[in-house]
Amino acid sequence: MPHLDSILETALYVDDMERACRFYEDTMGLKPLLNKDRLSAYDVNGASVLILFLRGGTTQGVRADNGYIPPHDGRGELHMAFTCDHATLREWEAHFEKTGIEIEGRTQWSAGGESIYFRDPDRNLLEIAAKPGLWKGY
Repeated sequence: MPHLDSILETALYVDDMERACRFYEDTMGLKPLLNKDRLSAYDVNGASVLILFLRGGTTQGVRADNGYIPPHDGRGELHMAFTCDHATLREWEAHFEKTGIEIEGRTQWSAGGESIYFRDPDRNLLEIAAKPGLWKGY
């Protein structure tokens, strides 16, 4: 079976694109790659892309460049995780305390990793995981 190298992009669905963009740019410090009415894309440290889709805005397929993107959508409180090292996780905790972002959960993983959990304005569950020590080999 062929192998996969990594995850290129992950997506979350939002109800208010402008509000979501403010959160991911101002609170999370991500740099925009693309901002449109129905989607925005953000660079995550040159390693991956976070795409925000306007909920309901991608239920019809679209022509893109020289191809076609099939319809998709997401409902509910979705989850995704960012990574950092252990020292930087402390900086994120201080940043969230200063900006009023509630940390809803904390986990000390048996392999030595640590995670904090919080919500974006659309109630998606976000995680920042200090590596290594989360998944075997990661």
